[in-house]
Amino acid sequence: MSDACKLAAGNWKMNGLRADLDEARALAEAFPKPGCGVLLCPPATLICAMADVLEGSAVMVGGQDCHVRESGAHTGDVSAQMLADAGARQVILGHSERRSDHGESSALVAAKAQAAHAAGLVAIICIGETEAERDAGQTLNVVLAQLADSLPEGTTAANTVVAYEPVWAIGTGRTPTLGQITEVHDALRAALRDKAISLLYGGSVKPGNASEIFGIENVDGALVGGASLKAQDFGAIIAALEQA
Repeated sequence: MSDACKLAAGNWKMNGLRADLDEARALAEAFPKPGCGVLLCPPATLICAMADVLEGSAVMVGGQDCHVRESGAHTGDVSAQMLADAGARQVILGHSERRSDHGESSALVAAKAQAAHAAGLVAIICIGETEAERDAGQTLNVVLAQLADSLPEGTTAANTVVAYEPVWAIGTGRTPTLGQITEVHDALRAALRDKAISLLYGGSVKPGNASEIFGIENVDGALVGGASLKAQDFGAIIAALEQA
């Protein structure tokens, strides 16, 4: 564990209805004073309602994406200002599902991060290699290039978190070896040099493997997908991070 702040961030993706807010409430009740940052990023339809449910608790609310513009003729999009107005404090950007499903480039991710910073949001910038890139021995080249191209000017530890998510491990149940995670996180820490930016690992993080992942020196937390949907599962991951 480095000197950066520890964070357990849950990405609900396109999951969750108002009835599922009970899980957020249960999580807040279980961790009134967590020993790390705790964040839930529900779909945009639930941000305002979740912020109301979690008001006064230690659990933060975030968004899953934002547009580069403050407002305008962009049907279906949500601006960073709108997220902040709804109660979000952070926003996930550049997730591999956005990069692949919507063709988002690192340059676009950097522009979105700049918009997030301007709205007072912390940007969680995701990077990661595909299975083909891993097999070709290009992992470090890919992730370091994404890192350099996705961070806007003015990036600091106060406004940015970086999440390494190997694309081939997201939602597949496959997890890189501890050595593979160590190699990438060490390279990211070296590239960031004097910036104490928190480095999260994401990709099939579960209660059963969280402790060993958090034992890696430059892993400061996790960006959790499916396991964040249930308070009991996400709570076990948070507890493992508190003890790391």
